[in-house]
Amino acid sequence: MPFMYMLRCADGTTYVGSTVDLDRRLAQHSAGEGADYTRRRLPVELIYFEEYSRIDDAFTREKQVQNWSRAKRLALAADDLDALGPASRKRWV
Repeated sequence: MPFMYMLRCADGTTYVGSTVDLDRRLAQHSAGEGADYTRRRLPVELIYFEEYSRIDDAFTREKQVQNWSRAKRLALAADDLDALGPASRKRWV
């Protein structure tokens, strides 16, 4: 089954990806064989995933979440639906 997933990197940043084999992809990331981004930020930890029936749906969701703020990504990972709205709003200084 296809997945959209989110990792927390050692430096506290998040990485969002999609794959058809989540276990294999997590092993690749952990071994430093994943994306360049995670390779430089090991170790990584799976903090969230969603399962889809089609890989293109997982990829579309990946791209959507990649454009979110860090706060909104972490609210999603924490299943904090109340924080999703406020995390989406721009803060004007």
